Amino acid sequence: MVDRRDIGSWLQGPPRPSAYPGQNLGAPERGPGSVARLGRRVVALVIDWGLSYLIAAAFLDSNNLALLGIFALEQVVLLGTAGFAFGHRLLRLRLQRLDGSAPGLGRAALRTMLLVLVVPALINDQNQRGLHDRAAGTVLVRF
Repeated sequence: MVDRRDIGSWLQGPPRPSAYPGQNLGAPERGPGSVARLGRRVVALVIDWGLSYLIAAAFLDSNNLALLGIFALEQVVLLGTAGFAFGHRLLRLRLQRLDGSAPGLGRAALRTMLLVLVVPALINDQNQRGLHDRAAGTVLVRF
């Protein structure tokens, strides 16, 4: 018989936080396979954004739409095929599905579309996964 304690209640409040990000995903606390922390993710994003800016300035008119397009194209192609973009690779980060497999182009495209909107990336859960990663079913880990 199912009991109220089995299904929980909103009266019990939010679930208890994990001891570290990624614990309830089965990821280790530190080292290879651990969930990437905010600092590394931001630096990787700045590197990718900077490279996109340089490409837009060198080959295109350096307008904001070209910059955004180059950034999105880089993210979709590289994350979808290799699992990391230039900034991720430099900081030893890899995007993967929750089961550890490669994300694929579809998940990378969904993740990038939401990342470009900015707001979903700013809302994180207890595993430090933004809404863009939750929607795509991906997690950014160290390797």
